[in-house]
Amino acid sequence: MRILLSALGALSLVLGIVGIFVPLLPTTPFLLLSAALWVRSSPRLYEWLLTHRLFGSYIRNYREHRAIPLHAKIATLVLMWVSMLWCVCRPLAGIVWAQVGLLAVAAGVTWHVVSLGTMRTKR
Repeated sequence: MRILLSALGALSLVLGIVGIFVPLLPTTPFLLLSAALWVRSSPRLYEWLLTHRLFGSYIRNYREHRAIPLHAKIATLVLMWVSMLWCVCRPLAGIVWAQVGLLAVAAGVTWHVVSLGTMRTKR
């Protein structure tokens, strides 16, 4: 079971990394899933993820404070809405049910991101 959970955590991490570059694939949920799977299967991988220079702070902030930095909220929402609107206007033009579904997903993600706490940066 530990091997299966570790492998699923690695797959989730790969999907999260791909999500950085593919607008409709979410990054943070996959990183959180990796952390949840590795905390149960591989303390070494879990610790590596939490101390990772790029991903660690986002996972710790979300897990400990249910909050993300303001710049991350803004970047998330702007990039998501730009890519969603592009998809609605270009590849999905004329497919009303898909356009409505995509906009509903965008609205739900927006609500979730806005409802999270905002981490204050130290100056």
